[in-house]
Amino acid sequence: MNLGVISYSLAVASSLVLTLLLLTAWRSRFFGSFLFIVVIVVTTLWTISAAWLAGFGTSQAGFVYRLFEVLRNIAWYALLFSLLVPFSHAKRWVRFFAPVALLFPLLVLAAHLSPDWVLSYAPYAMGSDIRTLGHLIMAIAGLVIIEQIFRNIRPEQLWRVKHLLLGLGAAFAYDLFLYSDALLFNRIDGAIWNARGFICALVIPMLAVSVARNPDWSGDLFVSRKAVFHTTSLLVAGIYLVISAIVGYYIRDYGGSWGRALQIAFLFSSFVLLVMLLLSRQARAWLKVFLGRNFFQYQYDYRDEWLKLIQTMALDKSGLGLKVRAVKALADIVDSAGGLLWSKTEEGRFYHNTSWNTERQITETVTSGSPLTDFLEQHRGIVELEDYACSSKSCQDLELPPWIRDIKQPWLIVPLILNDDLIGFIILVKPRLPHRLNWEERDLLKTAGMQIASYVAFLETSEALMDARQFEAFNRISSYVVHDLKNVSAQLSLVVANAQRHKDNPAFIEDAVNTVSNATAKMNRVLAQLRKGDGEDTHKAIVKVTDVLQEVISIRSGISPVPVIERCDADLLLLIDQERLVNILSHLVHNAQEATGDDGEVVLRAEGKDSDIVIEIVDNGCGMDEQFIRERLFRPFDTTKGNAGMGIGVYESRDFIWSQGGELTVRSSTGVDSTTTFSIKLPRYEDARSLTENNKQISEAVS
Repeated sequence: MNLGVISYSLAVASSLVLTLLLLTAWRSRFFGSFLFIVVIVVTTLWTISAAWLAGFGTSQAGFVYRLFEVLRNIAWYALLFSLLVPFSHAKRWVRFFAPVALLFPLLVLAAHLSPDWVLSYAPYAMGSDIRTLGHLIMAIAGLVIIEQIFRNIRPEQLWRVKHLLLGLGAAFAYDLFLYSDALLFNRIDGAIWNARGFICALVIPMLAVSVARNPDWSGDLFVSRKAVFHTTSLLVAGIYLVISAIVGYYIRDYGGSWGRALQIAFLFSSFVLLVMLLLSRQARAWLKVFLGRNFFQYQYDYRDEWLKLIQTMALDKSGLGLKVRAVKALADIVDSAGGLLWSKTEEGRFYHNTSWNTERQITETVTSGSPLTDFLEQHRGIVELEDYACSSKSCQDLELPPWIRDIKQPWLIVPLILNDDLIGFIILVKPRLPHRLNWEERDLLKTAGMQIASYVAFLETSEALMDARQFEAFNRISSYVVHDLKNVSAQLSLVVANAQRHKDNPAFIEDAVNTVSNATAKMNRVLAQLRKGDGEDTHKAIVKVTDVLQEVISIRSGISPVPVIERCDADLLLLIDQERLVNILSHLVHNAQEATGDDGEVVLRAEGKDSDIVIEIVDNGCGMDEQFIRERLFRPFDTTKGNAGMGIGVYESRDFIWSQGGELTVRSSTGVDSTTTFSIKLPRYEDARSLTENNKQISEAVS
């Protein structure tokens, strides 16, 4: 096993990865980007030549290796000097030292290119060691340049290049150690030289961090936080296992007769501890915070955070309600252990709506206009409940309600703002890893709070709409009942009006009894329908269309113009509630009579068309225009009869026809030859029976 080949191969792999990332992301827009790419490419070529030399050890490999090592130092010097140029107080030092620092590697390169007999004329103090001495001086020069950058750079700029300086400083320091030893003993130590590849492999990731922190170097380069997190986790786990294996080895060798047993117990305990650390949310939170603060320009990956927030709110994978998921989504951003949601009522009160990972139920409410709600609505700031810390000085005067003390470890209050209105707020409890919020976390929480507010408002609007629909259904049933009561009342009123004149007439008495009996039957059917639900077909039967039309004629023959049946086939059968169909046709005929003069006509027709039966009611009254039919005819509670009508007759008629699988259409025209035709299409009895059986089979299959 060649350790040098392994170490320098690792350096080649890491440098190649960074080179490919830079080349694919670079857009030729920045000088810094071009310079850094040159540095990485030259460094990659140097690692390849070192691996070649470690594997083959030929003179050609040695020459190429020495050549690229000098070129690598020149490239590193150029990059470091580019960092010093912006500092005015360092320009004089740069003008003096830069030519010397860049010229000296060229002299070392000339020494490497010169044959050995030329170097024999050098003074004895330098002699054959001039090449080693040159590399030693280059390492010292690199450390001096880095020291000057640290001395002159501003603290806010140090964050961007800190890892670059530490990485190159480590590389130059190791070169100083390597060539000092070589100069002292007049030979290159193989172990030190082989380990140099590992050092380079560790330096490359530090350079990558600086690339990610400097857009001028990286272009569109993106380093995934998830990849860094998981890679770091695996690296730490690997180092932990290696250390455990080494300790276990020494326990086995120096543990005497118990060594083997102690080694097994130690390794098993180490493995259990590792699993506990990997599953620990507190350890994961600490690692994410550490990586975000030390290796990235921003602590959060906003694309990832936003996708996670939207996924939590939109997909109910956990079985939690939307409001509970809203609290969870906000708590996950800062690793909070739980939270509570307050929602605003129509009366302007904020009440404890729901919680996540907290059992405390707060019964007290907060009124709109209280110090807390006024502050949240005006400043829209995040309130840190510990010492009342927040970004605004007015937070010091904030008066918090006393019930907040009843919450276990309260930490933050996040307002939910929608359209400049406070619709609620969320109180988060302390996280697993306590820390103070910074400006980035505050902005992210406020923005997420506004997004969550839209979801909460949408849910509350949907719930209000659902309640309104239930009331609408109740009101619709009530309207149908009132409509039927109006018809019954009209029949009974007619009996009462004629009672004084015809009370001694046996025929009138018989007709009055039939009318009261018919009214009683209608009321009983209405009551039964209310008990069993609207729309249930409780009185379906096979009926003849001719019988239905005859009954309608008998009911409406007392008003002019008297309706007539123009055409009706005798074999037309329907499976339907006859009473409701008669009521609907009677109502439509009554409307036609009211729209037609006494000298007009109202005609009823019925004919079979394929698998359907079409019933038409035709009148030559005043007619209706297209706008009235489109916008008002089927609108409930819209009537042209003033207080005499309720405006639900045609709406109820169409609703019933639709429930039977039929269709109600209207054709009308206005003017001198105006006509109006109401067409009702219903399935024949055979087709109605087939439709009923199919619906029954589908219902059974679904059940």
